Amino acid sequence: MPRYANVIIDISHEKLDKTFQYKIPTDQQDVIKVGMQVEVPFGNGDRKSTAFVVELTDTPEYDISKLKEIKGVVKESIAIESQLIALAAWMRKNYGGTMNHALRTVLPVKQKSREKKQRFIWLAMSRKKARESLAVFEKKHNTARAKLLSSLLEQNPLPYEVATRKLNIAAAVIRAMENMGILRVEEKRAYRSPLREMKQSRKRVVLNEEQRQAVDVIWKDFSKGKYQTYLLRGVTGSGKTAVYIELIEQVVKRGRQAIVLIPEIALTYQTVLRFYQRFGERVSILNSKMSPGERYDQFERAKNGEVDVMIGPRSALFTPFSNLGIIIIDEEHENSYKSETIPRYHAREAAIERARMADASVVLGSATPSMDSYYQAKTGNYVLLTLEKRIEEKPLPRCYIVDLREELRQGNRSILSEKLQELMNQRLKKHQQIMLFINRRGLAGFVSCRACGHVVKCPHCDVSLSQHNNGRLMCHYCGFTSDMPKKCPECGSNYIGGFKAGTQKIEEIVKKRFSGARVLRMDLDTTRNKDGYEKILSSFANQEADILIGTQMIVKGHDFPNVTLVGVLAADLSLHVSDFHGSERTFQLITQAAGRAGRGKQAGEVVIQTYSPDHYAIELAQKQDYEKFYEIEISYRELMQYPPIGHMLVMLVASEDEMTAILSSELLAAKIRQAQENGKLIGLQMIGPADAGVAKVKDIYRKVLYFKHQDYLVLIQIKDVLEQFVGRHREFGNVIIQFDFDPMNGF
Repeated sequence: MPRYANVIIDISHEKLDKTFQYKIPTDQQDVIKVGMQVEVPFGNGDRKSTAFVVELTDTPEYDISKLKEIKGVVKESIAIESQLIALAAWMRKNYGGTMNHALRTVLPVKQKSREKKQRFIWLAMSRKKARESLAVFEKKHNTARAKLLSSLLEQNPLPYEVATRKLNIAAAVIRAMENMGILRVEEKRAYRSPLREMKQSRKRVVLNEEQRQAVDVIWKDFSKGKYQTYLLRGVTGSGKTAVYIELIEQVVKRGRQAIVLIPEIALTYQTVLRFYQRFGERVSILNSKMSPGERYDQFERAKNGEVDVMIGPRSALFTPFSNLGIIIIDEEHENSYKSETIPRYHAREAAIERARMADASVVLGSATPSMDSYYQAKTGNYVLLTLEKRIEEKPLPRCYIVDLREELRQGNRSILSEKLQELMNQRLKKHQQIMLFINRRGLAGFVSCRACGHVVKCPHCDVSLSQHNNGRLMCHYCGFTSDMPKKCPECGSNYIGGFKAGTQKIEEIVKKRFSGARVLRMDLDTTRNKDGYEKILSSFANQEADILIGTQMIVKGHDFPNVTLVGVLAADLSLHVSDFHGSERTFQLITQAAGRAGRGKQAGEVVIQTYSPDHYAIELAQKQDYEKFYEIEISYRELMQYPPIGHMLVMLVASEDEMTAILSSELLAAKIRQAQENGKLIGLQMIGPADAGVAKVKDIYRKVLYFKHQDYLVLIQIKDVLEQFVGRHREFGNVIIQFDFDPMNGF
């Protein structure tokens, strides 16, 4: 048995981000496993610390007499798979942070919850003898004993709670009958299920020709042990989920498991329902809205082989399956797959790495793939598969573009255009449903003119300037700043400023304008409770409301057959975010929103309200022309060397002391400049230090450095050099350093 354990001390500090070796006590050698949390004596005072076991070995790396001994396993510790530890190491290398940060990321469930037990009462004798005993009890008027024995003859075993609560049998009666040898009480673990109210139905979906071709390509490779990454681009309503289900069924038949990632918790219920109808209780979910007990139980079920399919947002990727066969990432373009905490990993890249370790396939699905994924498909790194038609060849919705500048000139200052109000009236009279989507993505302070649509942009970069609290406008790519204009520099109008619109305000306007309509609002405020998403979505699905108002969460993957009208109320909000993803996100959001209309028997219509009706992202979203959009957008990326053509690294330097943040960021910039002057890092562009998007948060001052290079590995090298430099200098003791590769959301 291994006699030594290499551990990571459970402190997120760069100087402790290495392994330490300990002796394993003789009586613990069969107990301690890779991934467990253990207690160890650490430091000069041998203070008690917790640590993760990352390796077991028979080889001592130091003088045995100087090695300390593990004190024991942390109570309630959960062992994680060695494969997940390897994945954590990969994440730490590729995204920065400490090994502890990475380990905590791959542990969706941090600690054990108290196991829930369920007791059952069983007959302990033959049915013949039980009837004889029943006759004796009835003759002696032992009513309680007779009632319990009679129930056991009808239902064996009988849940203990049924006996005590519904039959009102006292515990003393049960114990007495157990002592008489008539029955026995057994206890077994009862898993808390987040899918309690779902009904199973083995209804199969017959695949059309396009769907069957996609399945056949992937399955042919899988059957040969050829595990690849596939990009399934299918128009909205083309039946991508049916392809996923068919693939998973084949994988499960081979005795392997599947992970399905979805971008939002809001999608969980509807998505899981479709999988549950095919796979029953072999499906489960993991998400942050579940109770700790529910999460722990699903984690344990997966480890014990009682689950074949795990569905959930990003963290479900780390389900401890022992024989993973396929990972599916639905709506792969969504930026919620990018972590906003250390390590700032992308679930797509982490999934591909985990699949490589497990010999599994990866399927990325979207109607509007990310530029990164489509570029990988175009260059042959992914296999591209397409679904060009909707199921049953239903037509795509008819889209109208409304110029809000013209609406203002006509005297309409409402957020609802005349065209949208007209179509809403028609739908309400026909008892059809409406979705109103407020595109709040990027409501980060860009400045535009409501009269002419002009957006104040950086003269050096193809992005809008961001409005800061001090009234200044700033570019987060080159540091350019300017004053907030009082009048539009294009047309001289006074209608210039940040666009502000919220779901609550829209709800008030809609209720006032359509007083008889039943309105639901879906945003962070209305979905805070555990079942908030389910209640709103199921209510709308049951046609208990006429109009659903919401942000991005209402346009992602939902299928409501009675929705025939979608209104996109502010398309420009994502178009002019202060980063290079603006056009891509706008095209994706509008296309996805439009895809919610006309999925039933009636044709759908979409109204896109915008101040930029001639922008290619909006024009091509109206036509649902992804290929053309990709061609135009990738040409801009090539011109500016933005991802996926080039790569970017953003480093955040933060401190409670403003001068420390400034000096630290300048010192790190000087380190890189020195390397450039010495002929190293050829082709690297560095910008900054500059203020972060929000320069001060909770009294923490924040500076950023931007790095651009053609080679992603060069950026990883820069990260490694800077981490080592910080680790060697005490001046950085009170400084927070974070890295973000190919950023999607920014610091």
